[in-house]
Parts: sequence; C-alpha cells; structure tokens
Amino acid sequence: MSDTTLFDVVLGFDMETDIGSYTPFYEGVQFGTPPILDVLDRHGVKATFYWTGHAAENNPDMVREVAARGHETGCHGLFHETLGDPIFPLPNNWPILSSEVEGRLEIATRIIEEVLGERPVSFRCPRLWGSTQVINTLEKLGYISDASFPLYFFGEPFVPYFPSNDDWTKPGGAKLLEIPNFCDLEMQSNDPYQRDRDQWPLFRTKSADVLMEKTTGFIDYVAARQHRPVVCFYLHPWEFYPMPQGLIDFGECSVKPLPFIVENCGPYAIGQFDRLCDLLKQAGGRFVTAGDLGREYLNQSN
Repeated sequence: MSDTTLFDVVLGFDMETDIGSYTPFYEGVQFGTPPILDVLDRHGVKATFYWTGHAAENNPDMVREVAARGHETGCHGLFHETLGDPIFPLPNNWPILSSEVEGRLEIATRIIEEVLGERPVSFRCPRLWGSTQVINTLEKLGYISDASFPLYFFGEPFVPYFPSNDDWTKPGGAKLLEIPNFCDLEMQSNDPYQRDRDQWPLFRTKSADVLMEKTTGFIDYVAARQHRPVVCFYLHPWEFYPMPQGLIDFGECSVKPLPFIVENCGPYAIGQFDRLCDLLKQAGGRFVTAGDLGREYLNQSN
C-alpha cells in the first residue's frame, strides 16, 4: 500500500444477542461493550453501534453510555432476524414476510429513538442480508446510510454508492448511501457462497495483523481503480466477552456453535482490536461514522 493512499474506516458494531441469533442473552452487550469503548477512547476514534430494537429496549443504559462517549447510534432491525434476501440456508430462520418488513423497521426505529431521544439514520441488516425492499423502506424512514452490502458475495460495487430503487445491488437514484463491507476480492474462493473471502472473524480467529493484510490488499485494489477506499468493518460486542465453548442448553434443545464462531472471544479479541486500530491509524486511515460518511457523499452528489 502506498504511503500516499488515503482511505476511510467505518467501524460498525452490531448490538445484538450473544452469538447472533443462537442465544437470548446480552452478556456481550453488558460486559463486552465497555472494553470496546475503552479501546476506541484510547485511539480517539468514533464508531457506529447498530442496535436491534430489542437490544436497545433491554439495555437502555448502555445505549446512552455509548452515545455519551461520542459514538453514533444506528439500527440493526427489531430482532436479529432475516429482513432481506438470505444468502445461504440456516435452520429455523425464515425471512420476515415482505408485508412485515416496514412495520418491524418502524418499530425498531421508534424504540431506539425513545431510548436515546434521537432518531437513528444509519442501518445494517442482520448477517448483511439486505434487499431492495429494505433500502426503499429505510429511505422512506429517513435513513441516510446502510452498511448491509456483503461484498464477499456480490463482488461489486466495491465502493459506497447510492443504490437503485429497483435493485439495491446496483447504483441508482436512491438518497441512501450503501456502504459495502470489505473483503478479499482477489483470492480464489473455495466456498459456494464465497464466505472465505470475508473479513470476519479473522481479527480473533487469526490476528489483527492477518486482517490488516487483507485490509491492505483491499485498499490497494480499490485505489488502483482510481477510487477512494472505504474499509467498513462489522464486529459484535459478544466477541469481546468469553462465550460458551460447548453446548448451550435450552431444555428442549441444545445449540453448539462451530468452534470458529466463538473462538478467542474475550481478552484476545480485545487485544487484537486494539492492535487493529493502531495498524489502521499507522496506515493513514480516517475513522468516520456511517452517518457522517452518508452526509459527505450526499453533499458531494448535490
């Protein structure tokens, strides 16, 4: 990566139940969020925290603490549910009915506004499973940025864009900025859904240095095509607090996440995130919230 390359960094934290949809607990939000905030404070950078309505309603003090520390409060849906088009199959995880999407987004937005006293303007779909209906609904609700685009699956666009109201994966005339979540665009994938190209969860299953190699490759790829790179990350508070390593029992059933899902959650993840922030700063990254990036792009387009 050239020393003169300029790039933006959007740090996004999806504030949800522990291990995504696989538990009803909020230990990550309660105990993983404070060390995240301490790392961000230490580096003097701002991030966007995407809250589900349920997470915000059940952790109002933490919502307000995150905002008080200067970070953006975004929305992550009502629950950790499939709002858009699923990319790969998951058991017992049917998409929300099309007729329900707008209502659930309205409720989630209202809950966060009531908890914080401020309406969110940035959004991210659970699992990055967005859709054209979602971006049209978000635009109607007054959102200005959406960071749902899974670049590992679609491959392009690889820079932020205003999507088409007819196809959210293509540029068009919407006034909502779509921010792709970066990935390795040059590796040969061995997965039918190309998940091995993705950034997550390399920072804790490998290291911050390994993830930074992927980041640098993406920055060079975009800069070589005469665009300003925007490196958008997605992380979760439960990754920063030790998660169960075996079966999670619910009486009538048990859930056992694959080892990589919960590997190195807790102190190792905190240390590697600290290291990642340092590496991004050394490389010249400009940290910006998703909402501020949306405003900048909108102003440039006018």
